[in-house]
Amino acid sequence: MSGTDDDKPATLVVTAGRRDEWTQGVVNPPLWRASTILYDDVAHLRATARSDTHHKLFYGRRGMPTQWALAEALNELELGAEGTFLYCSGVAAVTAALLSVLRPGDELLLVDSAYDPTTNFAAGFLKAFGVATRHYNPLIGGGIAEMIGDNTRAILLESPGSLTFEVQDMPAIVAAAKARGVVTLLDNTWATPLLFPAIEKGIDLSILACTKYVVGHSDVMLGSVTAAPGFFAKLRDTSFQLGHVASPDDCWLAARGLRTMAVRLKQHEASAMEIARWLATQPEVATVLHPALPSCPGHEYFARDFKGSSGLFSFALKDGDEASRAAFIDALRLFGIGYSWGGFESLAIPVDPKRALGVPDHGGPLVRLHIGLEDVGDLIADLDQGFAAFRATRG
Repeated sequence: MSGTDDDKPATLVVTAGRRDEWTQGVVNPPLWRASTILYDDVAHLRATARSDTHHKLFYGRRGMPTQWALAEALNELELGAEGTFLYCSGVAAVTAALLSVLRPGDELLLVDSAYDPTTNFAAGFLKAFGVATRHYNPLIGGGIAEMIGDNTRAILLESPGSLTFEVQDMPAIVAAAKARGVVTLLDNTWATPLLFPAIEKGIDLSILACTKYVVGHSDVMLGSVTAAPGFFAKLRDTSFQLGHVASPDDCWLAARGLRTMAVRLKQHEASAMEIARWLATQPEVATVLHPALPSCPGHEYFARDFKGSSGLFSFALKDGDEASRAAFIDALRLFGIGYSWGGFESLAIPVDPKRALGVPDHGGPLVRLHIGLEDVGDLIADLDQGFAAFRATRG
């Protein structure tokens, strides 16, 4: 069983990557663990080394059917994609994707609302590697054409942004990039291909922290990069040279999680929307930064380009400070305090964006919520008693 181009996304997450030769008649591709592959003789060994080892047993670092099945499944979710490579984390996926397209002397345009480790990699490793980085305002849209210079080789987008959730005019940015032969990379973790089909929309390299919604259970670190035609060979070669390999155990768990991602996202979306709208009516809230609400910068691009929303967003506590924000979060019973998101459980953390171009004033300190799969009424009641603690701290 495997997916086809005619299948809807909800069907593809169930069927994709389940080739008969990999499943061997069982529902899920089995778990293959190996480092050494044995050959019949020296001639067989040498012939294999000279051939294309993609989806062929060669050495453990080149993968087993467990990894290939997940990579193929993720690839099938991106209409028009050439290939997908898996990594041990989302950060590893980001860095490998960038290194596959950048060389010393190049320039990267990086959205100012990007994930902190991405920004840190640009400011640290890439700078030492000889790659210059310039940040751009996430709402720049087609105006990015004026920033593209002779040395600009790549634009890394993240839409919505990790902490403040600005939505970019991605079609305008992609058009400007293609006009100048510049590669576009997108961290698409928030939306996944189900809500924003990046390759179909013209993105060259689509990146996921599979740790989040693909896995869905907060127990695996994993990343992926899906490449448009013409970009996969270089991505794969760079990743092999860097020694990247994803654990087969982690890939098996991610493949199992993938099968329910479509239904989980629907529930994350429904609950998060209900809670975001409720928060917008609370006197303690200055603003709600949820891409599906008009209060979020770039909402018009979300309404035009996305097929839905997920469970992650932020809001600002009106006239709050560090102590009152901590009191609010500490009082929550159903929201865990922890990094990452995308699992079945709800989370709340304080966030303090650090941006090269400056952070907009949102009217108070920010709290980022991930809305899990708990009863939405219970979650609202929990937030309500958190506001009571917030008010008590403020006196």
